Amino acid sequence: MSTVTTSRTRSSASASPSAPVRPRARLDWRLRFGALSLIWGFSFLLIKVGTEGYAPFQVTLGRLVFGTAVLMAAMAVKRERLPREARLWGHMAVAAFLLNALPFSLFAYSELTIPSTLAGICNATSPLWGMLLSLVALSEDRPTRVRVAGLALGFLGVLTVLGVWQGFHGLDATGTAMALLASLSYPVGWIYVRRTLAGTGNSHLAMTGGQLLLATVQLAVVTPLFTSVPEHFAFVPLLAVAALGALGTGLAVLIQYGLVAEVGPTTAQMVTYFIPVIATAAGVAILGESLRWTTPVGALIVIAGAALTQVRGRRA
Repeated sequence: MSTVTTSRTRSSASASPSAPVRPRARLDWRLRFGALSLIWGFSFLLIKVGTEGYAPFQVTLGRLVFGTAVLMAAMAVKRERLPREARLWGHMAVAAFLLNALPFSLFAYSELTIPSTLAGICNATSPLWGMLLSLVALSEDRPTRVRVAGLALGFLGVLTVLGVWQGFHGLDATGTAMALLASLSYPVGWIYVRRTLAGTGNSHLAMTGGQLLLATVQLAVVTPLFTSVPEHFAFVPLLAVAALGALGTGLAVLIQYGLVAEVGPTTAQMVTYFIPVIATAAGVAILGESLRWTTPVGALIVIAGAALTQVRGRRA
């Protein structure tokens, strides 16, 4: 926010009084909201395609490389610098692991054995995990009956998706557990960020750029230990990884921060509820993945429960 204010002030000071400065036209936030929903919804399809040609760690490393490149380019355009404090870099390293390196890798490994539709639905459980964790870790976040009901409803939806009454027939338990663990990692990371990196004075762009850079370094160290260099580079999976990084990680972050600044975090985070719908439609229509009735029904229950967990009570 401070960067935007400064640039506007400078423009006004240098402009002639007879030629008022016109604000730069921006794409309507609803269109950007829809674009973000599509980008993140298709991310699970891109992960699936990427793992058809490369190892999961390689997919994650490529995703982070392309995503970091986009944010570094955005920082160069806005003339922003990375944070300099050593303490911040230590906290950002933990955030990079919890919000990027770990969940990205888990989703990539999970899609070796589960469809992209299921991975997208598991991602929608993040608000449920977030509320459950906030009750323990954030004393100022008080539960309400509506939010507790949403939590219960959401996890009922998860059981419906998994078909618990059928004994999880036809589902890979390890892959599903990885996808759910990846979804749990996001709120853990955000709680850590809220406790350690809030109010540092650095811009969101600079902090996120540093965070992705650290996640890239983490994967660059880990990937050679568990994978070997591919004998040939499959073009379509490579294209999927590039799109996953440049669009699903880099551009998506820029769009998200713009939405938060314009319409607020509550409206911006509603994109979470559209992701499983788009991921399911893409997986079925493009990849030909099978769809049981429990999947869409359970997904709707998860989305409804997640929405209820975001309802805030009135403050005294």
